[in-house]
Amino acid sequence: MEESDLPEELKRTEIDILKCMQCGVCSGSCPSGRHMNFNIRKIVKKASSNEIEVLNDKDLWMCTTCYTCQERCPRGIKIVDGIYEIRTIAVRKGIMLPEHRKVSHLLLDTGHAVPINNETKQKREHLGLDSLPETVHKHPDALDDIKKLLKSCKFDELVS
Repeated sequence: MEESDLPEELKRTEIDILKCMQCGVCSGSCPSGRHMNFNIRKIVKKASSNEIEVLNDKDLWMCTTCYTCQERCPRGIKIVDGIYEIRTIAVRKGIMLPEHRKVSHLLLDTGHAVPINNETKQKREHLGLDSLPETVHKHPDALDDIKKLLKSCKFDELVS
């Protein structure tokens, strides 16, 4: 993708973050922004002003996708959908935080982004739950199906 292609690629998705007027309602509404140095408005501005470095911006991955910004946007911009799309473009270019790559590999290897350890099993039992949830931890034969599904989507290639 050339530098001038990012806004065009976003336009093709019909996610119109490019009509943002930079009012700041999204950043002022963001629960994550209150607790860390995260500013969703800056991400939107970089993407809409053709700054290709938005793909490498660590803040792109700090959005928890709670949709608060999107619900309050006076222009009705689908901000979270735009964040998803920018992340997708970044991952297709091989840009991914090491932490996310690790979680992706855990999913490929175990069928879980966060595998259950002995401490978690004990906590579950203390709460009156089965030590293992109804997942591949309890049904390991389903792991092959999950691996086939992820491979069929080329998830393994995407995160390698």
